[in-house]
Amino acid sequence: MAELNGRPVAPDALLTLALTSYGHFTSMRVDNQRVRGLGLHMERLVRDCRVVMGAELDPERVLGYVRRATSDLTGSFVVRVTIFDPAVTMGRPDKADNPHVLVTVRPAADLPMPPLRVKSVRYERDVPTVKHVGLFGALHARRTALLDGADDALFIGPDDRVSEGGTWNVGFIGEDGVVWPKADVLPGVTMALLQQSGHHSTAPVTLAEAQGMQAAFATNTAIGVRALASIDDVPMTTEHPLLTQLRDSYLAIPGERL
Repeated sequence: MAELNGRPVAPDALLTLALTSYGHFTSMRVDNQRVRGLGLHMERLVRDCRVVMGAELDPERVLGYVRRATSDLTGSFVVRVTIFDPAVTMGRPDKADNPHVLVTVRPAADLPMPPLRVKSVRYERDVPTVKHVGLFGALHARRTALLDGADDALFIGPDDRVSEGGTWNVGFIGEDGVVWPKADVLPGVTMALLQQSGHHSTAPVTLAEAQGMQAAFATNTAIGVRALASIDDVPMTTEHPLLTQLRDSYLAIPGERL
């Protein structure tokens, strides 16, 4: 299902998005018409629209389109809201100033999901604080990890410090509790929700330090809290009391009604 500005979208209307790959988005897991961190998702869209297009985006307009597209749906699914300007060209991205709203829906996996085996890949996302549609680098890193037998990529910077995963934030459990890498990363909604509960800290984490942690986990709206089973060839425990607490706390968030 895909709707552009509240109407069924024709393929030609998406050519600009496909050919220029200039825009931004957010993805939201919907459970029984409720979204954990709905307000944070809307704040992200408004904030990123200013960066990508220099334009103001009306969150109520966006929510209206989302409600229109999903009002008849039940159970759990993931809604992606993509913001782009169909009139922009590759030569004049500065002309992207008229945000259009594309709403798409895909199935959601059951939670909790099985642990991930990740491979460290040297990569840093462009404009990391924006959830933009330029996913080639991240997907190429994921492909590298998959071809090497892992489930996904864990990004490592030139200083050997961990930043984030393919399409998720990463957190660690150390001696003093939950540690998030201090790096230029996407400010994830799920990460923000988790940081509201309990004591969390932020610190630089090298690859070696990550492999020495008591546990590690990935977070995003679609997967919730997902344990890491290994980092490269180093196994990680997937059963830790704090990991269970994080997962249960996230699932207990009632969410905001669409």
